[in-house]
Amino acid sequence: MTTTSLRVVGRRAFMKSVSTTHVWLYRATGGRIGGRLVGMPVVLLTTTGRKSGKRRVAPLLYLEEGAAVVVVGSNGGYRRAPAWWLNLEADPNAVVQIGRERRPVVARKADAAEREQLWAAFVTAHAGYAAYAAKTDREIPVVVLDPR
Repeated sequence: MTTTSLRVVGRRAFMKSVSTTHVWLYRATGGRIGGRLVGMPVVLLTTTGRKSGKRRVAPLLYLEEGAAVVVVGSNGGYRRAPAWWLNLEADPNAVVQIGRERRPVVARKADAAEREQLWAAFVTAHAGYAAYAAKTDREIPVVVLDPR
């Protein structure tokens, strides 16, 4: 294994550990702990694994757009899209948890006009998104989670 691949594997293991702890704290406290990061609210998104069929939970920063929850598949600006987005492409039915409330949603990629407006709102809320976009050649998906 190269040094770069060891770093990637180490990063993934670290992020998985942080994510697992975050989800546990969020659920245990109804979002009082872990309900905000970098000044933005956090939603727990539960998807179905496209390969495993298992339920997968990801804590994500979000914005609300009417009744919809909007998230961004930045994956920190890495080349690969986040697994939760790939899972939603395979099965757009998911569940979001905000605080103690859980609700079923259906995911869709924002169209070009929506993306422009929503992306600007995310960058305004957290400038890190602009840095993530600068790190990658892929278009970072803006994902609208509409109530089912």
